[in-house]
Amino acid sequence: MAIFSFKSKIFIQGTITALTGLHIGGSSTEMSIGGADSIVVRDPLTNYPYIPGSSLRGKMRSLLERSRGEMTIQMENKTGDKIEPITCSDLEQAAKYLNQGCRLKSAGPATDFTSKAAQLFGVAVDQVKSTEKIVPQRLVVRDAMLDETSAQELAQSRYTDMPFTEVKTEVVIDRITSKAMPRQIERVPAGAKFNFEFVLNLYGNDEQKEYLSLLWECMQLLEDDYLGGNGSRGYGRIKFAVKSLLQKTKEDYQQNKQPRPLETEIPDIFKPQGA
Repeated sequence: MAIFSFKSKIFIQGTITALTGLHIGGSSTEMSIGGADSIVVRDPLTNYPYIPGSSLRGKMRSLLERSRGEMTIQMENKTGDKIEPITCSDLEQAAKYLNQGCRLKSAGPATDFTSKAAQLFGVAVDQVKSTEKIVPQRLVVRDAMLDETSAQELAQSRYTDMPFTEVKTEVVIDRITSKAMPRQIERVPAGAKFNFEFVLNLYGNDEQKEYLSLLWECMQLLEDDYLGGNGSRGYGRIKFAVKSLLQKTKEDYQQNKQPRPLETEIPDIFKPQGA
């Protein structure tokens, strides 16, 4: 099928700066006494905190779906049986179901193959009902690793509580007894930088400008929201800086050529400061 005819790859590379403390949770079965209650995810080889590609990709997708009304809404009737899913933009149908006594079951990723989110991020194969509605995954999001300069600065800092991170103490107040219940959350400090890379795959008659515009939209939405946990309490504000746009076409791969600069202007809001 023409839609699966590979055309080119575009590599978007740059940095993500944490403007406020960043917490993307990890797990540990051997927390030491005095450690944080909620820790960040770390590279097991370097012990550096990092931003998982799944966290970046998932947040950008959900924000795009919400902004364009493309989430899939699953409802159930009075007997608990699922009914045909709808998109959150179909308010008339949703109201009809609710008036019939149905209730909201869940909200998930876009499955309509014509939606912008599905075209950029793809649709799970088990959600596709016919071969004509198969959507290829176009956007690949790499793990964003801690920039080496930031790692050195954090390692030398006298003000970090744990390796490369800070520990923020918060207090939950019992509304009846007024008892204070403290908790400690590990965060990557504001100012830390991570190196990111997005890979945009284009197929068939895909328009480069259209899909780059969708990616810029996702990045703007994320900058104006938050990444990771506790965003409503000030965590996770970030800033993208795009340093390079490179491209390799199908012919470049066949001829073993290196990627070359893409002749497309980077939006001003994503240009590094001073550029």
